[in-house]
Amino acid sequence: MKEKVKSHPVKNSLLEDLKLLVKFSVLVANFLPVLAGYILALHFTGQDFQWLDFVLVSFGSTLVMAGALILNNWYDVDIDSVMDRTKKRPTVTGSFTLKQVLTIGVVTTVFGFLMLVFINLETTLYAFIGWFTYVFLYTIWSKRRYTLNTVIGSVSGAVTPLIGWAAVDHAIHIVPLTLFLLLFIWQIPHTFAIAMKKCEEYRAAGVPMLPVVYGFTMTKRQMFIYIAALLPLPLFLTTLGTVFVVIAMLLNIGWIVLAIAGFFVKDDLKWAHWNFLYSVNYLMIIFLLGMITTLPMFR
Repeated sequence: MKEKVKSHPVKNSLLEDLKLLVKFSVLVANFLPVLAGYILALHFTGQDFQWLDFVLVSFGSTLVMAGALILNNWYDVDIDSVMDRTKKRPTVTGSFTLKQVLTIGVVTTVFGFLMLVFINLETTLYAFIGWFTYVFLYTIWSKRRYTLNTVIGSVSGAVTPLIGWAAVDHAIHIVPLTLFLLLFIWQIPHTFAIAMKKCEEYRAAGVPMLPVVYGFTMTKRQMFIYIAALLPLPLFLTTLGTVFVVIAMLLNIGWIVLAIAGFFVKDDLKWAHWNFLYSVNYLMIIFLLGMITTLPMFR
């Protein structure tokens, strides 16, 4: 049975509470690959844009992802009450009761899946894999036990381009599969950078993130390995055009240079912050650029 957590005195507006409850920035970052997957699938299959499918996959996937994030807030309320970065969440402040949050999370998830079922089962399956991985394998099972929680959790975000693509055609295609792999690898150094920045908060909350258990040096080595693993991936996306491949390769080289610099810097927290910023912009550029390549001028 979950322990009752004391409310924090900070109070937010209803809109701010809702944004924190669904982790709005995370939700937006996860929707972008869904949109990219859908647009790219139309481009490669030559199918016509279908408003109904687009609305269903957009709202359905968003609701499923929001449901998973809400349930994460519900389950992690004890951790969130300790960490400074999460103390304003409505589960901690008491703006919503835990029962209300659980209900909202379940209802949101169900409505999301119902919308996706109207598209096809493949789209629903990928969404379920992401939801199940995030809620059960990451939040409930591994986050409080293993440093590998980061790797396990990465699967949930990586399925997003498959969801978008499957709304148009079967996602067993080199482009969505490569984007899945890119997202899976990307999330690990991205999350490690956050874990380094908030290392002491994770330590206080008892969450065994890699920097907490093995230190910054080991974390930097792991980040370098995963960032290096991104280097060959643009070569599998040559069908997106030379401009995309060149820019993606340059982004990868820039990140690997930043990773190498980490072995020589004196301020680890500042370096981690730069990695975080680089990773966020990297993701945005990659997927926006992928969609831009479908424009007539690049055909």
